Amino acid sequence: MTWYEILVIVLAAMFVIGVCVYSFVRKKKGKGGCDCCSDCAHCAHCATEEKKKNL
Repeated sequence: MTWYEILVIVLAAMFVIGVCVYSFVRKKKGKGGCDCCSDCAHCAHCATEEKKKNL
């Protein structure tokens, strides 16, 4: 393997780890995966927020 192949593998791994960390942090903050939260019936976050508003 040459140095640029190793660099590509390392960068790809860092990208995947970054996406996983970003997703985990958003989940811990209570944000859903869609960012719409208006009329999204399939979004669990939107349904939870709607229940809170109706109480």
